[in-house]
Amino acid sequence: MTVYFIGAGPGAPDLITVRGLRLVERCPVCLYAGSLVPAEIVAAAPPDATVMDTAPMHLDQIIEEMKKANAQGHDVARVHSGDPSIYGAIAEQMRRLDALDIDYEVVPGVPAFAGVAAKLKTELTLPEIAQTVILTRTGMKASSMPERETLEILGQSGATLAIHLSIRNMDYVREALTPHYGEDCPVVVAYRATWPDELYIRTTLAEMKAQVQKAKLTRTALIMVGPVLGDAQFRESSLYDQDFTHVLRNAGKKKLRA
Repeated sequence: MTVYFIGAGPGAPDLITVRGLRLVERCPVCLYAGSLVPAEIVAAAPPDATVMDTAPMHLDQIIEEMKKANAQGHDVARVHSGDPSIYGAIAEQMRRLDALDIDYEVVPGVPAFAGVAAKLKTELTLPEIAQTVILTRTGMKASSMPERETLEILGQSGATLAIHLSIRNMDYVREALTPHYGEDCPVVVAYRATWPDELYIRTTLAEMKAQVQKAKLTRTALIMVGPVLGDAQFRESSLYDQDFTHVLRNAGKKKLRA
């Protein structure tokens, strides 16, 4: 018996990996993360499978269902949104499973920031503009941030930021980042990226709160910040430059025939 922690992707049901979908299709037990996992993915579970929404359940109850499945020799598809390694709260589940000597595996998924970049047709790492992407969040009631991971500190990098779970912290995001990025820095607020009701607000640090309030967004949104999100002027990368050589492309070498 194995518990499979599966990343379902950011929202579009066909963005789950082939491996993840095949596991959902065959596991007798499917525990999924409520409204964040597309109904089509859960519907792929076997007709006689036990399918449970874990949104109203606490950790002990979730682990209890895994224990029951283990006793019956049933594999479990534990389906999370996005990629389970990012704010997926899987570490605490795996720690419990270690203590119970229950086997588990992790199946990666498409993270939300990648889904947003794809929909915007944007490269997040442009030459000489930004070569770093930082995935972070801001402190809220449920969990504070480590002292060295505040936006005031991370913002000093000037990197492209993907700020999760912070749609209600807009004032802090603006105040912390404006000294480093400028009030006119491009911002994209992505609501339910890749879902049918997705919404992308292109704005700036100065205007983002007003735009979010106008759209009445209060949850399930990702805040992307950085010059790459605007009309950035950048040089072409060396990777495909005809004068740039590397082990797979020698200078002056004739084009290989297919």
